[in-house]
Amino acid sequence: MQPESVSAHHDPKVLAVAVAVVQFAPGTDPSANLRTLREHVRAASERGAKVVVAPEYSMFAVTRLDERVMAVAEPLTGPFVTGLGDIAGEFGVYLVAGMVERVAPEAGRIRNTLVVLGPDGNLVTKYRKVHLYDAFGHLESDVVEPGAIEAPATFTVGDVTFGMQTCFDLRFPEGCRRVAAAGAQVLVLPAQWIPGPAKVDQWTTLLRARAIENTVYVAAADQCAPRGAGASMIIDPTGAVLTELGDEPGVLTADIDLEQLAAVRRTNPSLALRRFAITARAPE
Repeated sequence: MQPESVSAHHDPKVLAVAVAVVQFAPGTDPSANLRTLREHVRAASERGAKVVVAPEYSMFAVTRLDERVMAVAEPLTGPFVTGLGDIAGEFGVYLVAGMVERVAPEAGRIRNTLVVLGPDGNLVTKYRKVHLYDAFGHLESDVVEPGAIEAPATFTVGDVTFGMQTCFDLRFPEGCRRVAAAGAQVLVLPAQWIPGPAKVDQWTTLLRARAIENTVYVAAADQCAPRGAGASMIIDPTGAVLTELGDEPGVLTADIDLEQLAAVRRTNPSLALRRFAITARAPE
């Protein structure tokens, strides 16, 4: 199966792309969230970012999912995604953000969906969260329909290929491995990492592990307090943290450098040396 891949304008000389992660605290007003996000994207663009990654549930955030998310859900053609496209077009960036996607009314659930909007304002690709947050006292599956097991969705900017996972997906290394095996050199990971004992330590450890074992960059955009743990960061393929935030709103930027990536993979060709494939688990 070939990965779903959408290529941007390809320039063989572009071996580095500046990426930004946005950390903020979305609320329950999608329009207000768009306005806040626009200012963060402006700041990222002024720092030279070509790809901007915003958190999971950037559209609408609550501590526990209930009928409120059902009421606010929109299709991919709705005002929130359209607004993201306007922001991406205004600042000439690729914008990744989490939204609440409407499913057919009879389904009685929503989808937790990442969308990528391009500099032309159009939808480039999407990813629907596969591993739902049925842990730590939460049951995301009560409200959310899991994404289908499909070929990894990727998008390419210059010569840099990006792949996506969402929040709880981070705890499943095989999902991230599939993204890397599909050609992604950067894993973007929007999250609403719910605060709790040792949660930031787990977040940091898992992010660095996914970078090291797959020799990829990781750009992780978390919500900040009160509904997220913060600690957004960008990590290089050796697992080194290039830049990170605490629990306050902010924007981080770093360069994705394909020459560095190639050097790391020459020294540590673990991705090429793997001997096991990843297969979907049959439903119980």
